[in-house]
Amino acid sequence: MQGTARLMQERTGYLKTFLIIVLLMSLTTSWSFTDNEMLNELKSAYGQRAYDKGLELQQLILNLQGKNEKTKLQSVNTFFNDFTYITDQELWKQEDYWATPTEFIGLKGGDCEDYVISKYFTLRTLGISDKKLFLTYVKSTKQNLPHMVLNYFETPTSVPLVLDNYNTSLLPANKRGDLKPVYSFNADSLFSSNPSAGLGKSLPTDRFKNSKWDKLLSDVRRDRQ
Repeated sequence: MQGTARLMQERTGYLKTFLIIVLLMSLTTSWSFTDNEMLNELKSAYGQRAYDKGLELQQLILNLQGKNEKTKLQSVNTFFNDFTYITDQELWKQEDYWATPTEFIGLKGGDCEDYVISKYFTLRTLGISDKKLFLTYVKSTKQNLPHMVLNYFETPTSVPLVLDNYNTSLLPANKRGDLKPVYSFNADSLFSSNPSAGLGKSLPTDRFKNSKWDKLLSDVRRDRQ
């Protein structure tokens, strides 16, 4: 009970501070899961099992070249949802830690933000436009906790498809009554989420600051050196 209350407190504070967009575009366009640099990092830092998982993802990306976007979404969602959910306290001994894709793949585990971040980078590597992919804060009514999912909007006014590690089925948001959207964001946009369809109201990004994205970007760049 005490652990649940602590996690609720941590995620509530996390949600309140997470209102920023930093310019990820240069990073997401240069990031690739298909090079040997990432594989070598996985092997040296995490061992053969992690290296093999990296190879598996590399092969998946190669197999998805030329496929339609829904197939890419479904395959990437399924791949990462096989990972183990582990809280930041258990894994990192910290209240809030955002793992890089290399760390998430290397440990094959993490919390909801880590699933979303790795799915986002993988789908960007597969050529899906940043204008269609939005990291979305929601409240999970079943767990009564703040949560994060990745939303795919075919158009800005579409009902998005939800990539989630709680419910692993790829479902439209209007079929996910257990999730209440709060904010959606990507590389250069921030929106107050529309509970019915579309992105909702655009919010000014220059008013918000979040050290978590700044640290994540720094850690990702570190992994690429």
